[in-house]
Amino acid sequence: MFKRIWLAAWLISLIMLVYIGRLAWLQLMPGSSSAAVLSQQDSRGGWQRLSVQQRQRNLVLDTGRGDFYDRHGEPITGETYSAVALFPIRKEMRGQKEDLTKLSGLLGITEEKLLQKWDAVREPVFWKADGEQRPLRLTAAQTKQIKELKLNGMRVLPYRNRYLPQFEAKHVIGFTSQHPEWLQAVHANELASGKRKLAEQVGGSGLEKSLDKLLHGVGATSVSYFIDGQNAPMHGLDMRITQPGNRYYPLKAITTIDLKLQNEIEEYLDEQGMQEGAIVVLDTSNADIVAMVSRPQLKPGQFQSSDGSEWANHALKAAAPGSVFKLVTEAAALESGAVNRHEMFFCNGEYGKYGLSCWKEGGHGHVTLEEGLAQSCNIVFATIAERLKASELKRTADALGIGRQAGWHREDAFGPFAAPLRLLEEEESGQLFAPVSGLKTGGGSGGHDGKRSGKREAALKAREQAAMLEAVDGGVLAQSGIGQRDVTMSPLQAANLIVTLLNEGRVMEPRLVSEIRYANGQRMVKLPAQRAQAIHGRIKPATAHALLRGMKAVVDHGTGRSIRQGLWAVAGKSGTAETTRAGIARNNQWFAGYGPVKKPRYAIAVLVENQPPGSANQATKLFRGVMDIAAALPSGDGS
Repeated sequence: MFKRIWLAAWLISLIMLVYIGRLAWLQLMPGSSSAAVLSQQDSRGGWQRLSVQQRQRNLVLDTGRGDFYDRHGEPITGETYSAVALFPIRKEMRGQKEDLTKLSGLLGITEEKLLQKWDAVREPVFWKADGEQRPLRLTAAQTKQIKELKLNGMRVLPYRNRYLPQFEAKHVIGFTSQHPEWLQAVHANELASGKRKLAEQVGGSGLEKSLDKLLHGVGATSVSYFIDGQNAPMHGLDMRITQPGNRYYPLKAITTIDLKLQNEIEEYLDEQGMQEGAIVVLDTSNADIVAMVSRPQLKPGQFQSSDGSEWANHALKAAAPGSVFKLVTEAAALESGAVNRHEMFFCNGEYGKYGLSCWKEGGHGHVTLEEGLAQSCNIVFATIAERLKASELKRTADALGIGRQAGWHREDAFGPFAAPLRLLEEEESGQLFAPVSGLKTGGGSGGHDGKRSGKREAALKAREQAAMLEAVDGGVLAQSGIGQRDVTMSPLQAANLIVTLLNEGRVMEPRLVSEIRYANGQRMVKLPAQRAQAIHGRIKPATAHALLRGMKAVVDHGTGRSIRQGLWAVAGKSGTAETTRAGIARNNQWFAGYGPVKKPRYAIAVLVENQPPGSANQATKLFRGVMDIAAALPSGDGS
């Protein structure tokens, strides 16, 4: 008897040892089955997590992405509201029919439709009304009543919505989208470690793209709803919130945008029916971007082309500037001594060569340089352009920041940023003269020395510049001098040109973000207002003052006299550039200026594209309207 008892005890102990050994092997020595699902860095303890994953369903409440705020601290992105979440559990376990009926009524649908959608749920989802992209926003009353229902697999949870419903999508902020190919190419290590996921949203344009690395954050906040192997709720476990333990995130990007002004300009443009173009408003003291509006309206997720080019930011795209460029031509003539500001010119309406004529039939007669700018006389500006050397016009354009990207950037690493950083990645440089075709450019290896390669590349670039300028003849100069031919600039560059003149030739870099802050409000890094790196020095203050006087004359009695009346006295320069669209003659209409005249606060550039030839300059009218909107804001002093 004793022997049988001893044998039974020995067998039981052996069986227990086998089970303990098997459990230890699963816990401490994961085999190939677990390694196939888990990364090598995160394999230990994998079976515990897998066992939990088999009985829980996760729903992301907040991706942890940082948000944008305007200059006054108003949120541009990010809000949290209550929404209904549905989890996949068996029909018979959801609850009483009367509670399901009440829920369907509160959601505004039939009970049949509710059950039909719930039956189709395979992963946790937020409830969305038909045709809506965002979860249904619950009122306080709906939230209270739904929470009182005794239903399983349904909860009222806080949903973090990135794009506020009362604000239209903005090119300057951009959008987020899924981009797994980019993530695999740029963030392979983070994908392998689990810090990023292929299905996550990344910045696709605007600030969302240029600041993506910082905005990404340190992890998402999610809720786990526990169910058993039969898809029935595990009572007692209910839900568990998982969130990053870092109190400094998500970050806050403080922009230079005045959200109220931005929104009012957008509404005004749509009321006026502008279909294509842009408006840029800069702070005259430091070139901060106060508003930037582009049309057509950005529609994230509705791209017809593969790159979304139909919703490009027209404030950053270079276009023919027409007579706005006459400011640069006059500056070059004054700087080089090719003209005296008191010199008289005669315009009979025809230039006599290159097919050039003045817009005014019969001409302007005898005019001074200042009056030539006020009346936008093509004959005056073709004349002084032909007196210039191509290098003189190019040097002045460089000194005024024309023909290169104007937006704020850094080439050196600072704070949390690795070099280089450009806040407006999509900005086009524009140009003065077309590059010479057939000239071989580019660096090459330059031997084993990187410095030698850089010198060779610089030499080739200088050679290209010299060849380009040598190819410029009188006809090219005359047409370029009135803003036609190959000249292009963006509305951002046009607005910054006005700021440069108001600051006596000092070129600033328009800034869009002033600082990045942690979640608790502590500053992470400041992005200071900064001057652009000078290529050929700056223009003389006297030259800037002469141009400003001419811009006042434009509105006082010249081509912009229709906008003399308004809340602020303003000054500026109109422009009409001849172009083509699909082989059809069209016009770009411009107005760039500032106000109020006595104490300038805003520099504004307006571009209306694709207009029929001979139509009134809509940009001039829009400039007046936008300036009046700015003057009417509480911050406006009406001076």
